Amino acid sequence: MGESKTVHSALVTYTSMISLLTLCPPFVILLWYTMVHADGSVLQTFEYLKQHGLQGLKDIWPAPSPIAWKLIACFGAFEAIIQLALPGKRVEGPISPNGNIPVYKANGLQAYAVTLVTYLSLWWFGIFNPVIVYDHLGEIYSALVMGSLVFCLLLYLKGHVAPSSSDSGSSGNFIIDFYWGMELYPRIGKHFDIKVFTNCRFGMMSWAVLAVTYCIKQYETNGRVSDSMLVNTVLMLVYITKFFWWEAGYWCTMDIAHDRAGFYICWGCLVWVPSIYTSPGMYLVNHPVNLGTQLALFILVSGLLCIYINYDCDRQRQEFRRTNGKCLIWGKAPSKIVASYRTEKGETKTSLLLTSGWWGVSRHFHYVPEILAAFFWSVPALFNHFLPYFYVLFLTILLFDRAKRDDDRCASKYGKYWKMYCNKVPYRVIPGIH
Repeated sequence: MGESKTVHSALVTYTSMISLLTLCPPFVILLWYTMVHADGSVLQTFEYLKQHGLQGLKDIWPAPSPIAWKLIACFGAFEAIIQLALPGKRVEGPISPNGNIPVYKANGLQAYAVTLVTYLSLWWFGIFNPVIVYDHLGEIYSALVMGSLVFCLLLYLKGHVAPSSSDSGSSGNFIIDFYWGMELYPRIGKHFDIKVFTNCRFGMMSWAVLAVTYCIKQYETNGRVSDSMLVNTVLMLVYITKFFWWEAGYWCTMDIAHDRAGFYICWGCLVWVPSIYTSPGMYLVNHPVNLGTQLALFILVSGLLCIYINYDCDRQRQEFRRTNGKCLIWGKAPSKIVASYRTEKGETKTSLLLTSGWWGVSRHFHYVPEILAAFFWSVPALFNHFLPYFYVLFLTILLFDRAKRDDDRCASKYGKYWKMYCNKVPYRVIPGIH
């Protein structure tokens, strides 16, 4: 059975699924409530819940309103249409465990530009005011919580009834199938890739749209945008631009090439990204911090540098793979390990493992600038409250966990070659420490 079945035991699945279903939806709502209605203070929300208990949580939990459903449906439909309609280069993903090669149309950057230009034009010409999105944010999150559950059930049924490729199958356990997913590459028809839609075109795109929304809300409320909000928004948008510029590279990562499309990944993209990832900007709407030009520029430049290093790490590895190791890394021929491994069908294949450049610093060094970039777009909030830093904390845990999962997968795939690699590049994430 596919990898996702062996990596996670039933106990881990039950625990994480129950905690995700019971703790994350209230967390998303409480985060929104704290940022928007409780002055960003965790203590204030905690006191409120201590006094009112579960009833208090019920009282602040907004019902998904018709306008929220309408906004989500319009955004989703718009993104789905441009995903299909915009031209793009044909890109092949990595060979799947069952030997399938998924084919994509790389039009992410175009879709991103069209989305932002459309959204800003609707505001500029007075057709639609993005403030409406901010004012109904709680209802939107509430609708996304429910909607993503239904969406994942439909994915589960599709995996049983009409899988898109042979990279699918059941573990015989409903909960494991629902949580980790049935299919690796679910599609509607031949061309509409569901994971590209949920992860990139809904999740990442909603991050950009909400970042702009928070900016516009602050502008409409105060008549100006604070320098802290500008730094936050610029860094987030540059990072998301890098993501879409890099989208075809993302299709080769664990999220797409190894994790099946189940509740775990779809919930993250449909609910967690629009709420948690955007939260530093959500906080700044009602807390227009004035940094002053010097500090604002320092934070901005530091953040941009981190995003660039993160991009350069990925670029190095992609260039190395594309040229089969015949390229220059930092002006020198790369050092590498030629590793052979056996596929599920018993064929022997080889891979090149890069051990110089950024990839000689540590095995997952690219996570360091990614975490630092998130810190730099959160730090304009300064240090009055902890909550704006929750995303940085979450991202650190997520990426360290991903580094470990990736290492475990590579160790079982490459065996002795992975040991050689680890001897050459001993640190997992932080050079000299971890």
